[in-house]
Amino acid sequence: MVLSKIASESDVSIHSTFASRYVRTSLPRFKMPENSIPKEAAYQIINDELMLDGNPRLNLASFVTTWMEPECDKLMMDSINKNYVDMDEYPVTTELQNRCVNMIAHLFNAPLEDGETAVGVGTVGSSEAIMLAGLAFKRKWQNKMKAQGKPYDKPNIVTGANVQVCWEKFARYFEVELKEVKLTDGYYVMNPEKAVEMVDENTICVAAILGSTLNGEFEDVKKLNDLLIEKNKETGWDTPIHVDAASGGFIAPFIYPELEWDFRLPLVKSINVSGHKYGLVYAGIGWVIWRNKEDLPDELIFHINYLGADQPTFTLNFSKGSSQVIAQYYQLIRLGYEGYKNVMENCQENARVLREGLEKTGRFDIVSKEVGVPLVAFSLKDNSKHDEFEISETLRRFGWIVPAYTMPPDAQHITVLRVVIREDFSRTLAERLVMDIAKVLHELDMLPARVKAKLAMAEEGAAANGSDSASHHKTDREWELEVTEAWKKFVANKKNKTKGVC
Repeated sequence: MVLSKIASESDVSIHSTFASRYVRTSLPRFKMPENSIPKEAAYQIINDELMLDGNPRLNLASFVTTWMEPECDKLMMDSINKNYVDMDEYPVTTELQNRCVNMIAHLFNAPLEDGETAVGVGTVGSSEAIMLAGLAFKRKWQNKMKAQGKPYDKPNIVTGANVQVCWEKFARYFEVELKEVKLTDGYYVMNPEKAVEMVDENTICVAAILGSTLNGEFEDVKKLNDLLIEKNKETGWDTPIHVDAASGGFIAPFIYPELEWDFRLPLVKSINVSGHKYGLVYAGIGWVIWRNKEDLPDELIFHINYLGADQPTFTLNFSKGSSQVIAQYYQLIRLGYEGYKNVMENCQENARVLREGLEKTGRFDIVSKEVGVPLVAFSLKDNSKHDEFEISETLRRFGWIVPAYTMPPDAQHITVLRVVIREDFSRTLAERLVMDIAKVLHELDMLPARVKAKLAMAEEGAAANGSDSASHHKTDREWELEVTEAWKKFVANKKNKTKGVC
């Protein structure tokens, strides 16, 4: 008996997506489909493909928050349909943004009188915040040069070569020369002395990083401020400082309160910080705070009234969601100073556990500093057998996403791995990661290609020492047998270790 099946034109009566025709067709990649599909099928098929993404909690490359409390998740979903820019329609959301600006300004020791409103704005992240701060510096510098009757067409900005790519974007998009202080071996942040030497009359500001992306280190903003004050006195210039505190802005006030990096220093005119990093909010929120109103030229602020009332706006985009602003306010009042301090201390402690675990392997040099962003950057002491990129790639088999990268000029010959310790990275995970890294090292050491390379190196060493064993040059067959034997031993050892384990 021959069985046949005629597919239904519309599987409306079939409740299971996997019993429907929608799992038999490829998802559109270039053109919108002609016909609709059931919502259940659309959800299931997209959700299934998204399973191939990495696990955000195990993405140790990212500084961005990957966990928040369910209550905050609910607040965000409840406000996901509110447009942040509609200030007249959503006045409470606007008020929450203003409260966040004031709280962060006070956290950064802005010189505000009692009851005085801080000057700042919420952004989609530190990249937009840096663009806005940079535009303010450029416009102030241009106005000053025009008033003095001097050329104002060649502005520049001084940074370290370790800055995040958003600074390069700002320089290219807004036609500002980027003067970078090169890095050196063992010193992977901007050197304040070299930075001040590069300052000239056309420098709109010097950008200091509180928490380098490369190794988490805080740059010496206090020393930069003091050196720049002296140079300004000698030259008659008034070159200011911007602090890129994207990563460190929500760390330093809580665990390094005595560190002077913020508005306590007179030349610091603006600071940006990422709410979606150690501000503990999901991706999509940053902040930029100015020292006072004079540091933000009024001509950069637009006033609109077509949404219902006069609204001042200083952003690069217009519409965006309100959820992240509301979530930031939730975190500020939910955790308070005590809660943020506890979270940052936990991160710092778990970074210490990871650092000490890696040091005990005897295979790594630690590149990161203990004072700074809670992360661990490390490099192999000996990369002749395998390199950091191979470790990064092999760790993905265990679920870990650990980036490997080369340092910027003039330290580009240094390769490092980096693990960012976030709020949701526990001590148990830190200890597990060390164990998995040890497994990866062992496996890489025993790979056939590695075995052959090690045997070849041993033979060369024997030849250099005049050993008799080196007098005979091995044939390809002899190499094959030796590598096979070593590989058999490796496999046998693996079996013995897992015997009796289900």
